[in-house]
Amino acid sequence: MANPNPTQTGTEVYSVWAFPPESVRARLKSVMSGLRSEFGGPEFEPHITVVGAIRLTPESALEMIRSSTSGLRPYKAKVASVSRGTFFYQCIYLLIEPYKEVMEASAHVCGHFGYQSSTPYMPHLSLLYGDLTDEEKEKAVKKTEELDKELCGLEFEISELALYKTDTEDKSLKSWEKIEVCRLDGK
Repeated sequence: MANPNPTQTGTEVYSVWAFPPESVRARLKSVMSGLRSEFGGPEFEPHITVVGAIRLTPESALEMIRSSTSGLRPYKAKVASVSRGTFFYQCIYLLIEPYKEVMEASAHVCGHFGYQSSTPYMPHLSLLYGDLTDEEKEKAVKKTEELDKELCGLEFEISELALYKTDTEDKSLKSWEKIEVCRLDGK
């Protein structure tokens, strides 16, 4: 997380998410619900993280999301595979093909936010947050493939980026809040 210093007064932790179109979100929500019913975990909106957690003032965060999306065009995303991660927020996810447009959009928005990650950008769409054992994660990957056999290869357009308040210490996600959604129209 960039700028994680909680002593900065008047600041909150924000993230920028790319939203799939509504039809894809509904399909993903169904899969996510099926996973939660078996493995638990909090409910959240299907999204591809574009900018990870960064501490900002509310005014700065709004200014940055608006300036970063101005002139940004919609872009294609494609699911490469169902994968499992090593920490809570990347428990089970869809790995997104690192298309040039996907990587450039993240770099562009991260630049506006002054966000620098300690690891290379890995575009992904989380399906389940949780602290599962390796065996449970393997079962969850298989369950994902059973719930929707055609997720791999699914292609969709990203035409909205959203600014979210995301306190990463709150694993219930109850404090997480959508602040603003910006349409990508290339203008």
